[in-house]
Amino acid sequence: MAIRPRKKRSQVARACDWCRVHRVKCDSDQPCSNCRKRGGHCSNNGTNKIATLPQAFREIENLRSRVEELEQQLHQERSRAKSEDDVHQLHTPPSLALSASPEQHSARDNAAVETYPLKRFWEGIQINTARSSQKTWFGPSSLFFFIGRMNNFLSLALHQTHSANHMLPNSASKLMDGPATHSMDDQARRSATGTAESINAGKYLSPTQEEYFLGLFWQSYHTAYPILDEIEFKEHYRSLWTTSSKVRKPSALVDIVIALCMQYGMALLRDARREISAASRATVDNNDATISGRWHYERSQTLLASDLESPTIATLQCHILSSIYLCCGSFQNISDGACALAVRTAYMLGLHLDPPEGMPQRQKELRRRLWWVLYVLESKMSMKLGRPFLTHSSATACNLPDDHHKTAMLSGSSFAPLGEDVTWLTWNIHNTKLMLVARAAHTALYDKDPKTLNVPCTAPNIWEDSRLLEAYAEFMAPHMKQLADWASDVPDVLRTGRQGGIPLSTDRSILDIEQFAPLWLQRQRLLLELLFHNLSLGLYRPFVSFIPAAAPTPFASRSATKCAEHAMALTHIMHQVICSTAILAGWHEAFQWQWNAAMTLLGFVLAEPQNDVTPFARKAIDLSAAVFETFGDSFAIAASAANIVRELCAKIDIITERSMPKKPAAIQLRPDPVAQEVAQIPLAAGSEPLPAGIVNSFVPGLQPYDGYMNFDNDAAVAMQGFLEQSIDAMLGVEMYNSFDADFENLMSNVGSNDEWSFTQQ
Repeated sequence: MAIRPRKKRSQVARACDWCRVHRVKCDSDQPCSNCRKRGGHCSNNGTNKIATLPQAFREIENLRSRVEELEQQLHQERSRAKSEDDVHQLHTPPSLALSASPEQHSARDNAAVETYPLKRFWEGIQINTARSSQKTWFGPSSLFFFIGRMNNFLSLALHQTHSANHMLPNSASKLMDGPATHSMDDQARRSATGTAESINAGKYLSPTQEEYFLGLFWQSYHTAYPILDEIEFKEHYRSLWTTSSKVRKPSALVDIVIALCMQYGMALLRDARREISAASRATVDNNDATISGRWHYERSQTLLASDLESPTIATLQCHILSSIYLCCGSFQNISDGACALAVRTAYMLGLHLDPPEGMPQRQKELRRRLWWVLYVLESKMSMKLGRPFLTHSSATACNLPDDHHKTAMLSGSSFAPLGEDVTWLTWNIHNTKLMLVARAAHTALYDKDPKTLNVPCTAPNIWEDSRLLEAYAEFMAPHMKQLADWASDVPDVLRTGRQGGIPLSTDRSILDIEQFAPLWLQRQRLLLELLFHNLSLGLYRPFVSFIPAAAPTPFASRSATKCAEHAMALTHIMHQVICSTAILAGWHEAFQWQWNAAMTLLGFVLAEPQNDVTPFARKAIDLSAAVFETFGDSFAIAASAANIVRELCAKIDIITERSMPKKPAAIQLRPDPVAQEVAQIPLAAGSEPLPAGIVNSFVPGLQPYDGYMNFDNDAAVAMQGFLEQSIDAMLGVEMYNSFDADFENLMSNVGSNDEWSFTQQ
């Protein structure tokens, strides 16, 4: 009988779940025969087609193709949205770099750089800084945005909801509608009598008082903002007085100069506020120094309204001084608007172009100084608020002003030359160059396309992606070097000396203030160095990250440390100058720089509790509170800032203490009966007892007379074995010879970084 061939069993790549669990043979039917007979659900339902390696590769290729197709569609959608709405981008015009040629500027300005949407990378913050509930936008370089980031981290760390508004000091802008407030009767009277009477109404100064405040201007703001011709201004002021009248004629320029000097001069009168309590000093009222001179400011604005259609150089001077007055009064948005109006007026007057050849040299230099002072003011304000620049390098053809002795003699002011070819105008040149370098770095940072960094970003914004921050920090390194190069070019006569340190550095050395130097020169030196530190910490501040890095970030960490170092250097300078001299007394911008540095230090301590610089930064925060207390004698916003810094310090100290590693508890070796017996062996006649330290080092469990040994767990286990071997060495001669080898083995186990210390019981 022929043997029938055995039927080959059907092979399946993967049995269904039920057959695998019950260990029965499965087939390739869908569903399989076993599941079909039992009427149950079979996992072989045809959904899992991938059974072999080639099928898996084909599926991977299909998925890759699909992903590329979706990415292309997303790219097209973003491009369409970009063309429809440019508001979703933050494009800052490139600034005028000192080393770049006009051809380079033109090519850079005309280059079409594809940028990511603003919401994804360089978002800002909506916050209400005034009394109104209406919020305004501040960009990523602003302190307001950094405060918002810090506030979010505090809310998460303390498990409490905090508002960023409570981290802003009380200012006139938060309590009043404008720099000047009026009662209902006053408003009704003004509307009834008209503009002519409103110009002459108000609380104005006597001729003697006006003369006093005008005298302050030439030694303070005039040397920092050289936009007036002193001789021409004094002639204009004398022409406003007539022999038959006790009241001068209205003048917008004179009024704004008086308002600015009243704001500064009233802040100098600090003794009148020293006896007021801290809570009262932090309250802004109608007598606060920040809004002194508001009547003159209002009359100046009323007079300027008639010059808007046909502006003059005096009109531009009024707009610049108005912006400074409002900024010192903490009216950030109104000040920004006044600065924008000044920029448009300068364009109307053609100041962005170099003066014509036929114009007298004196007027040429005044026009150049006007344009570059406005350029610095607008750049500084735009960087501070994080908003796009209004002045553009591509539209600027005006040369830098001159600072030679002949030009200084033609300026209308009689300041003595300082030697080394340096005059009172030289400071303005180096101040302008500093702003050009800082603005170039600012533009490079916020105009940098993240795609060119070749770093995949998975976070919703740049602040939450440590890899992208690291790439940006590495990219910014050569730009920040330009600031150091600028510092090396500053002449010695414009540097504040140091006692064993280097000027324009972060070594925090003690200032060596030249005693017999003019007050305006001492202030110029300090303002130049303080602005250098303020701009530097602002450029480094984006790299202070509140998100733990998944990988090492050496460039970003170094940038965050440099940010703290510049903030500490600024604080140490301010503390010495404000608490021991009167050079910057009542100078509102110096207070704002200190507030910027203090909040930056608070954020750094919160974000970098393990950094080696953090203890020094924490001490610098206490110094900043002392600076605010001194400023609080002049204006209430500073006293409010001191309270905020102390409250935040208390919260941050709690968080920092939680994040510090726990110190290991002291391990006390338990008593050993054998060791006690060894310690009680009577000594031979004539011998001396061993010192306690030697006995304790060989006998485990014997308590030392001055404490007990403190080890971590690993060291305690190794030490216990070593001590047991030491006992055997004392009781047996054979094992004593192996003591050295055992001791070396112990040292290799414990490690060179473990500490052995004695502590008091």
